[in-house]
Amino acid sequence: MKVTINISLKEGVLDPEGRAVETALGNLGFTDAANVRIGRQISLDIDAEDASRAQHRAARMCESLLANTVIEDYEIELADEE
Repeated sequence: MKVTINISLKEGVLDPEGRAVETALGNLGFTDAANVRIGRQISLDIDAEDASRAQHRAARMCESLLANTVIEDYEIELADEE
């Protein structure tokens, strides 16, 4: 099963990288961009019998290694392999 995990800083956690990008965009004339937040995306395949099992395994991976759950949130998206 194809899994995509989107990780972002929790609301209220300072995002210096996002601020730097927002400032740079403004300097380039893109003054309509605001509240820029930077995250990351992880794509992987999980060998699982069903979507529920893949979701559970991906969540365990996030909790164990992929996300710092003190300051980050994560969302898991599943796609059937075709």
